Amino acid sequence: MKSRHEGDDGPPITLSEQDGVRYLHFGSEWVQGAMKIRQPDRIVLDYVRQMMGWMLFLQAPREILQLGLGAGALTRFCLKHLADTRVTTVELSAQVIRAAERWFALPTTDPRLTLVTADAHDFLMRAGVAGRFGIVQVDLYDLHARGPVLDSVRFYRACRRALTDTGLCVVNLFGEHASFERNLRNLDQAFGGRLLLLPPGAAGNRVVLAFQGPPLRVAWERLAQRADLLDRRFGFEAPDWVQGLRAQHGGSACTV
Repeated sequence: MKSRHEGDDGPPITLSEQDGVRYLHFGSEWVQGAMKIRQPDRIVLDYVRQMMGWMLFLQAPREILQLGLGAGALTRFCLKHLADTRVTTVELSAQVIRAAERWFALPTTDPRLTLVTADAHDFLMRAGVAGRFGIVQVDLYDLHARGPVLDSVRFYRACRRALTDTGLCVVNLFGEHASFERNLRNLDQAFGGRLLLLPPGAAGNRVVLAFQGPPLRVAWERLAQRADLLDRRFGFEAPDWVQGLRAQHGGSACTV
């Protein structure tokens, strides 16, 4: 394992490499992101793949908002595979952005990418954000990587306001942390109970899909077909996601 350190401002960034994968840490053993060095557009971590679970339900939108950059896996993937989608990525730490550009192949020259150095909640309050994004992806963790740093009802309502009329918000939570139940309650309140909880990942992360717009009802068979497509094209464990959702909700269709 090799380690490198970046700067003194912002979180203490440590980079490690093992078995062809580069990892991002904020000065601790907790992994904040990862990239397969020879396949930078492949999503390494299972919970990050789950954050693309919105693809079971929606086509690629015109714009995606990414809150929290980390190692840039979601940003890289969306720019690579969603050719007609623009991505706005908001990250509080300029140091994290520099590390992602230098060590994690962040495509900062792509004209479809807008990088914003700002607090995520402050960005959501800006003019022109409301109703703009088809997908909002939320992955906001501090150096301890144990619970989101923004998780209030007010914050999640701001995420909902940023969505288009039929948009979807994806939130990465840590199921074994004390903040998990609080986040579920706050998301439930902000989105009127319209949540789906994907099966737990290997590290204990739980990804929540929060829906905006009219009620949605999709036959399990149709979701299974979509999951098979995502598995074949991207290597996502999407069939397992659908099985987990069906085990939770039952019936002939997924209703949310």
